[in-house]
Amino acid sequence: MPQRPTAPALRIAVVATTAAAAAALSVLPTATAAPAPDSASATAPTVSRDVAPAAGVLPAAPGPAAQTAAAASSAAAPAAQAAAVRTSALSTAMAQLGKPYSYGADGPSAFDCSGLVSYAFSKAGKDVPRTSSAQASAGTKVSKSNLKPGDLVFFYKPVSHVGIYAGDGQVVHASTSGQPVKVSDMDAMPFNSARRI
Repeated sequence: MPQRPTAPALRIAVVATTAAAAAALSVLPTATAAPAPDSASATAPTVSRDVAPAAGVLPAAPGPAAQTAAAASSAAAPAAQAAAVRTSALSTAMAQLGKPYSYGADGPSAFDCSGLVSYAFSKAGKDVPRTSSAQASAGTKVSKSNLKPGDLVFFYKPVSHVGIYAGDGQVVHASTSGQPVKVSDMDAMPFNSARRI
């Protein structure tokens, strides 16, 4: 029958185990004692340690969701800037209401149709071609059903007139001799195409 260890032998074993544990923990960063939940029932303090990752371990690469969010954010920035340019150009064009039409004029005291467009976009920081036929190739094509304020709307075949879409089926344009810069119903003229700058 095996012999039971004596009390002094047990005490020596506990001390040796405690010393070994302390030596092993001494290589870790500084410990912080976590508060005991109930000092009456706690038998020993709980110790937590912040351990630095091992050298040479790389952080995890971003997952597909993070990559998709980053790509969407970088794609949204240019789209937001382009929308801001269109909004600014529309505001500038609306500020010209009532100014006279003059063939070949590009502002600021008088405009023809494409002169109004090029003036409004240049004030928004975007250069567009000077003539309506050249403007009809700028930017990207959009359908009549997908127009947004600030889009360019072209009329007649071949293109000979342009206005800036103002929303609700309206365009701001320098229409013709004897007519000031004004807002008109888009359907009052034969629609040709539309472009988004």
